[in-house]
Amino acid sequence: MSTKQSKLTSQGQVSVPASVRQFLSLSPGATLLWVQEGERMWVQRAVTHTTSDAHQALFGNSAPKRAKDTQDTKQAVRSFIQKKHARH
Repeated sequence: MSTKQSKLTSQGQVSVPASVRQFLSLSPGATLLWVQEGERMWVQRAVTHTTSDAHQALFGNSAPKRAKDTQDTKQAVRSFIQKKHARH
């Protein structure tokens, strides 16, 4: 078990030691989650949202449409490019 120390400022702010920031992959603006279980308290990186979360928020519970196979995907891309660059 590794132990690190931080000081609390008069404004209630805490600096996170560099080794902890590196371990948790924290960068400026990252959100930390403070978790209490009984007499124990720990901090962890807050979970970020996935693209599935964003899709569900935008479109509800409907499953995203998927191409049947790679040939369908290639044809869809080909068609899109042809329409985009078609001479009128």
